[in-house]
Amino acid sequence: GSKLINARGETVHEKPSFRAAFKRRRCLIPADGFFEWHQRDDDKVPMYIHKQDRSVFAMAGLWEIWSRDGNDIYSCTIITTEANDFMKQYHHRMPVILHEEDYATWLSPDEEPTPVLRELIRPYEADAFAAYQVSKVVNKPANDLPACIEPVT
Repeated sequence: GSKLINARGETVHEKPSFRAAFKRRRCLIPADGFFEWHQRDDDKVPMYIHKQDRSVFAMAGLWEIWSRDGNDIYSCTIITTEANDFMKQYHHRMPVILHEEDYATWLSPDEEPTPVLRELIRPYEADAFAAYQVSKVVNKPANDLPACIEPVT
């Protein structure tokens, strides 16, 4: 079946696939970086994008439990927004990265999908990020290795 990896922040509150989760099943997806492919000459190369200070950050997400053949399937999706000036060189979209002071609001079960939540769906400051090229070993999901984030020299 179709795999929904990302949810567009601009429509997440109205799309049938995400509307209910946006209302009651928001989550934080911790990361210290993410990958984006960059066109370089005749080749696409993977780039590891991270905060300049190397700190862990939280991406805005939604979670869901699906049932198939009596088995529960736990899933989550990352919410995306338009790219900031740094990310535009790699992609036109980026994950919604929340500021620490917004975590409680994002996670609050009392917070309805109001403009307050939708205001959190915005690009993070461009000057907070850095990137470097990594090996194409990152392209295979089974590769959960340190080599995935080691710089290519």
